[in-house]
Amino acid sequence: MKAYEVFKATAFATYKEWAAYRSHMAVSIFVGPIYFIVQVFIWRAVFASRTTINGLTLEQMLTYYGIAAVINYLIFDFADWNLQMHIRTGSFITFMLRPVSHRFYALSQKIGHRILGFYMEFIPIFLLFLFLFKIPLIPARPFWAILSILLSFLMSFLVNYCVGMTSFWLTKANGVSRMFSIMKEVLAGSIIPLTFFPGILQKVLFFLPFQFITYVPIRVYIGDYSLAGISLSIPYIVGVQAIAVLIMFLVSEIIWRLGIRKFTGVGI
Repeated sequence: MKAYEVFKATAFATYKEWAAYRSHMAVSIFVGPIYFIVQVFIWRAVFASRTTINGLTLEQMLTYYGIAAVINYLIFDFADWNLQMHIRTGSFITFMLRPVSHRFYALSQKIGHRILGFYMEFIPIFLLFLFLFKIPLIPARPFWAILSILLSFLMSFLVNYCVGMTSFWLTKANGVSRMFSIMKEVLAGSIIPLTFFPGILQKVLFFLPFQFITYVPIRVYIGDYSLAGISLSIPYIVGVQAIAVLIMFLVSEIIWRLGIRKFTGVGI
């Protein structure tokens, strides 16, 4: 019960805090559509001399990017930057005295932030893509799509939190976060569908956590999944995604236990 009270208080406080910066979130609404318009021009040029690429038509390609945009608004995360700041300034020591772990606190923050983002970013973007860009955003299998996005939400948080924990050893890990953020966007399938990568790289990506952040929820949303020549049913791949999230949680727990031994309260 105590954990629930902490979660509720933290999520609500984060919601209220970011609600004071609604203009900042309003500006972010323009980022997704602008990026999507750029993709429209690029892929129209690419498809000018052909009808399909890797089995995808222009319409399917734009649908992929449209779904990626709305999903990314739901799972946006900054756990790595927050954790690095707390470790660097020494304020992390205060979390050592609290009744719940910092990871739980950070997840509660993310949930509060994304609840606000759901109203301020996701709904406007969803309607814009659906009615202006004519992107078919109704999931093929709604239950599995929602479940996959929730798992993606957790995977994104856990991966970023693990990156943030590198500050236990590096103290200032901004460069690591920036590099990893770019790498994650590419390897998760946000920049280009993973099926466009060479076969050997697809096989490697199949066993890495990145595909479960963006690529898998997009494919579940669309209603079919394949990677590295492997086609799986939607319930099966969502089950694999759930196992991957559990493994990532265990990895984060191991890194946490190692990192907490290293923490010396820098900045105190």
